[in-house]
Amino acid sequence: MATTTSDIRNGLTLVWNGDLWQIIEFLHVKPGKGGAFVRTKLRNVRNGKVVDNTFRAGERIETARVERREMQYLYEDDMGLHFMNAETYEQIALPKDLVPGMEFVKEGGMVDILVDASTDEPLSAETPRHAELIVTQTDPGIKGDTATGATKPATLESGATVNVPLFINEGDLIRVDTESGQYQTRVTAA
Repeated sequence: MATTTSDIRNGLTLVWNGDLWQIIEFLHVKPGKGGAFVRTKLRNVRNGKVVDNTFRAGERIETARVERREMQYLYEDDMGLHFMNAETYEQIALPKDLVPGMEFVKEGGMVDILVDASTDEPLSAETPRHAELIVTQTDPGIKGDTATGATKPATLESGATVNVPLFINEGDLIRVDTESGQYQTRVTAA
């Protein structure tokens, strides 16, 4: 589907240089001299590579239709990570490097898979921004030791290791930022 640079927005997927790219950020620039242009930061949907590109204002670009399908994470083997569509029971496999943040998703967890709607080809996956996981192994907590800001390593139920404050104990439920891999807060049962 063809459109122009005036329709550029964050998250738009376009066909550029023979591949699919998603716009991460953009800026329309109108210099005092010369023609206007659009400065963009693009991420390759298939391999995650990020590049900068400048389009002339009004330039025609070809957009691609990409669908987001929620799928359940099943398991990992030497073919990659396996996911299942909960409605159709269709299963797909993706290479581990196309799914950043998977160390925070446990088996049975839900992940968004990006699919090229014209070919039905799975392109990449996005994990939830935050994960709530139980601490399975860490050194015992020390009561009252919260003011120092010191941390200790903790292993989570997904197998990932993060640094947590000293007051966190085994069995605690914590929230982790899946992009940075950092501890955010202890979650209390409601």
